[in-house]
Amino acid sequence: MAEPDYMYIPVEELEGFVTRIFAASGCSATEAARISNHLVGANLSGHDSHGVVRVPRYVEWQKAGHVVAGQKVEVVTDGGAFALLDGKFGFGQTVAQQAAEFGIARALAQGCCIVGLRNAGHIGRTGDYAEMAAEQGLISVHFVNVAGSVLVAPFGGAERRFSTAPFSVGVKLPSGPVILDFATSFVAEGKVLVASNGGKALPENALVTADGRMSGDPHTLYGDYPEVGPRNPSGGTGAIRAFGDHKGSGLAFMCELLAGALTGGGCSGPITERGRIANGMLSIYLSPSHFADEAAFHEAAQNYLDWVKSCRPIDADAPVLAPGEPEKTRRAERMVSGVPITRETWQSILDTAAGLGINGP
Repeated sequence: MAEPDYMYIPVEELEGFVTRIFAASGCSATEAARISNHLVGANLSGHDSHGVVRVPRYVEWQKAGHVVAGQKVEVVTDGGAFALLDGKFGFGQTVAQQAAEFGIARALAQGCCIVGLRNAGHIGRTGDYAEMAAEQGLISVHFVNVAGSVLVAPFGGAERRFSTAPFSVGVKLPSGPVILDFATSFVAEGKVLVASNGGKALPENALVTADGRMSGDPHTLYGDYPEVGPRNPSGGTGAIRAFGDHKGSGLAFMCELLAGALTGGGCSGPITERGRIANGMLSIYLSPSHFADEAAFHEAAQNYLDWVKSCRPIDADAPVLAPGEPEKTRRAERMVSGVPITRETWQSILDTAAGLGINGP
């Protein structure tokens, strides 16, 4: 496969353009800016799968009524240290942020809070919400699923049973936040989307065909698709594989149970009618200052982190890193170089903007 043909878009220019797109699609200026900031932030962190490649799909969902602008979470259950919120199919970047703010405020006040969120639009990069909590000195754990989205085969299987089921943990330490954030699938569906738009190729064993063969071809997931245009995950007959064999498969299963079944938003399947998808998220927020001696925790955790990073690397040019460090490095680089976007992805975004009467930069 040919190397990706990237354009490098200045960050402010890209964020302003995406904001204009969502304002034209019917979002308030504040919400449009929030969605844009989140998507571009994912690109800056190196998570292009959750970045602006999502713009055309978000606009399609909004036009179809699958996601709704201007929503405010509804409190379904409030037990003080725990709460269940309904996102009413609002943009994930809006209602998931509200849910995180709710949990953070409660944990700061009383030491801990467990927050369930159901019926949210695509919440984007889950690490954003772990970073929000870490900025306030909190530890957080997030289990996520996608009701209505069956993309991933369980370990040993050749049929779809899970969503990509992201998982994230954030811990604030004196040297900075440690953020673990990954999909429980071998690759996020957005990485398949990026690859299908001329971006970084997939590993040859990232997908599995219906007859059980390993594949790195996006057509395995999407079926036939145009060079520029929408991708339908239900169009293919294959699936994404779970990462780490039985371990990733087991964690994905737990994400479905906790973020889907427990919140009442529903697991990924079985699906009898396709269309709207919705994220569920179960988040745990914990205040170290309430739980134990915060200074002692920070000292012990920082010392351990430093010791882990002191490990002699296999490759002298590739030192051992802590979770979140690659994202921090990539963010600094792309703030200077601009955001790399394939020409196919850029054209798709331009086409979406043109459909809303917006001229490209």
